[in-house]
Amino acid sequence: MENETQRKRAERFRALHNRRDGAPMLVLPNIWDAASARIIEQAGFPAVATTSGGVAAALGYADGQRMSRQTMLDAIARITRVVDCPVSADFEAGYGDSLAEQVASVEAVIATGAVGVNIEDSLPRQHGKLAEIEAQAELIAALRALATRLGVPFVINARVDVFLRSEGEPAEQFAQAVERANAYLRAGADCVYPIGWLDAETIGRLVAAIEGPINIMGGGQGPTLPELARLGVARVSLASGVMRAALGHIRAIARELLATGGYETLTRDALTGAELGALFDE
Repeated sequence: MENETQRKRAERFRALHNRRDGAPMLVLPNIWDAASARIIEQAGFPAVATTSGGVAAALGYADGQRMSRQTMLDAIARITRVVDCPVSADFEAGYGDSLAEQVASVEAVIATGAVGVNIEDSLPRQHGKLAEIEAQAELIAALRALATRLGVPFVINARVDVFLRSEGEPAEQFAQAVERANAYLRAGADCVYPIGWLDAETIGRLVAAIEGPINIMGGGQGPTLPELARLGVARVSLASGVMRAALGHIRAIARELLATGGYETLTRDALTGAELGALFDE
């Protein structure tokens, strides 16, 4: 991808995180392959973001950096090739055993044409143990320096896994999440992502305590999108939710075919053959 085109997409993606002057909240129904990316783009969403769990499942792996770095990079490249909107890549913990390896891995992500990266502070090779705050802040600072060096101001979405790991009492989790989020923002993150199923009260307190844009995981029984917008959330991700819904629909099709031989579930909401053919007919 031409560097100037990528730079402009990165700037556009960053601007989508700015809620000032009544700007809309950024909603990202996370995708896992080229076809799902095209569907979301054609529906009118201004950007797409991958889900590592969805990409892994589509390629026959469990989540948690079980596939090779190159396999993940190839999947991201197939997505950036077919969409014109900004693409943010869920790159888990950075696919590296050292800071230098993680930075090199993210540089390879940006080389695919992506303009955002989601980096988590869980350590997959240590059974999800949380990284030390100082070490994670150092990684984020190094990624910010990488963006400057490349001339592509890619968006760093720093995931905060305190709630996900359920370590400590709720008050302790909240305090630690805020501490980590603000440290990551000071290090150069553009947005922080305290992932977990959070209620409206907790989200509102996080918005008030965190000194920058916040990404919240939507779906399930959590607050609706309008409620999240009113709370001041900047960005909403659906994680693997869209893919899980799609797989659930496939399961329902299979069950109906076996049980009754009917096609009602199969044909409900299905793309036409012409629509499928037009996904990449350019």
